[in-house]
Amino acid sequence: MTAAMTTTRKPTGWFKPLVVYQIYPSSFAESPSTSTGTGTLAGVTTKLDYLKELGVDVVWLSPIMMSPMFDMGYDISDYREIRPEFGTMRDWEVLLDGLHSRGMKLMMDLVVNHTSSHHPWFLESRSSKTNPKRDWYIWRQPVVDPVTGERREPNNWSSVFGNGGESAWEWDETTGEYYLRLFVKEQPDLNWENPEVREAVYDIMKFWLEKGCDGFRMDVINLISKTPGLPSAKITQPGAKYQPSFEFTANGPRVHEYLKEMNREVIEKYDCMTVGECPFTHDVGVLGEYSRTTNKELQHVFTFELHDLDGTSGEPMKLQPFSLVPFKAVINKYQVGLDNVGGWNSVYLGNHDQARAVSRFANDTTPELRAKGSKMLATMQMSLCGTVYVYEGDEIGMKNVPSHWGIDDLPDVATQQYWNTVLRDRQSQTGLPNPDMSDVLVDVLRKARDNARTPMQWDLTPNAGFTTGTPWMRVNEDYKEGWNVESQEKDPRSVLNYWRKMISVRKANPVLVHGKFILLDATSPTIFAYLRHWEGVKALVILSFSAEPIEWAIPDEIGGLEEKKLLIGSYGAGEEMGGKMVTMRAYEGRVYVWHKQC
Repeated sequence: MTAAMTTTRKPTGWFKPLVVYQIYPSSFAESPSTSTGTGTLAGVTTKLDYLKELGVDVVWLSPIMMSPMFDMGYDISDYREIRPEFGTMRDWEVLLDGLHSRGMKLMMDLVVNHTSSHHPWFLESRSSKTNPKRDWYIWRQPVVDPVTGERREPNNWSSVFGNGGESAWEWDETTGEYYLRLFVKEQPDLNWENPEVREAVYDIMKFWLEKGCDGFRMDVINLISKTPGLPSAKITQPGAKYQPSFEFTANGPRVHEYLKEMNREVIEKYDCMTVGECPFTHDVGVLGEYSRTTNKELQHVFTFELHDLDGTSGEPMKLQPFSLVPFKAVINKYQVGLDNVGGWNSVYLGNHDQARAVSRFANDTTPELRAKGSKMLATMQMSLCGTVYVYEGDEIGMKNVPSHWGIDDLPDVATQQYWNTVLRDRQSQTGLPNPDMSDVLVDVLRKARDNARTPMQWDLTPNAGFTTGTPWMRVNEDYKEGWNVESQEKDPRSVLNYWRKMISVRKANPVLVHGKFILLDATSPTIFAYLRHWEGVKALVILSFSAEPIEWAIPDEIGGLEEKKLLIGSYGAGEEMGGKMVTMRAYEGRVYVWHKQC
């Protein structure tokens, strides 16, 4: 029996108040002894005191396993080995020990909807139709067009990154069949209907848990069950060659069966932390099934509807203007809805797949508004119900890449595939080899995943202290203007120091973690206000999403502010008003508390 197996079982819901910090290893911190331009595990270890002081309870590491990096590590070729660029298994063990000695936990990224096409399992699977691992992946014979006689894909499913112009099926010349790959061709989907596949996945989980890992973030876990027969998708994008498949690939008929089995075989034996990424799903009832305690599957989920608001169906990079009213409505939907069905949410604004929060949901047009907007968003995130996830750099107000960057500065595979798909379409439409793409670049620079992947900004030294070599991705030059850790640590009114205070406030006030959520003034285009109440304590949160001062009338049933304590405000104390009117300054956030039986 290992230490992991004999640890005293934690109380139910122990994960709920935790603050999780996501690290994108390539971009976080380089080892002091190297200058490769890529973040390392040893680099992460040097920053553990910083994370502890921030208030972090759990570190989530994006993938560090062996990978050819076609999708930055989300294409794994060996689940039990560390990619050399990140370090060694010994480096991982030192990191784990450093976290545990500081009272923090480590959560790994589990990517098992698909593997890398370089994984030995897939190399065997594609070697012949009779190979024992052939059925570890999803293979289908081609369809022959009855008119032209040409070979076609088994159905009309589109690649997630293909924008309707690229199939989710890849032809394999060796065996004369197609394999399913919902993402890029180097990420073949595993066949979870095969019990040998599931057992192999459980063995991988046990391997890391036995080594002391504290849990898993499960990548696109709601895609592991596909509808039998793999039927063609409905035409929802007229004019596109291929169509979104999520009616048949997300939340499939056996997904809960598989997760219950995973829980029995692994999760409940280790009492580890689990969160499932569940994209392409906006139904609260469906999402609640994954984290309902009585279902014995996962502890909580990542939902996506909030982050889908500024996109366009069929045009993932086509930016829609921010609007507060639907933003509030979606937050209310999940704050109330998941609670009603017995589920538990994650609270996140940024991650490695999203543009920067302050650029997207607040205002980064001036340094002053950027700082105010960052603090206001921290107030919101830390006062919502759910397990909180902070993405690296959000705590110092890192923003999107500058508008003068070009497409060559954005290496992400999703960005490049989208760009190339639109480019081919425009070349076909115009007959020009180099059609105007300036409008596409504007959208991409504001929506692309690359915005979250620029190197972490530590100090004023070259490359923001991230590396002494050439960084794998361009560094945002605004680190020279105070948008770095070292500069902000010296400023008591900085974004970083406000985040530290806000995290401390959340931990000291259970009402902000567990309290019931009641939305106020749902139609205001500038004020987001809500109540939280828990065990006789009430909290009133008021957030301004305006660059100008706004007066807001407190609802009659809440009463005036005289009897309420200002728990924290992003401007600090001052300009308090009694009665039932409050003047909110630009991007201001406030949290009031008082005791009253609910």
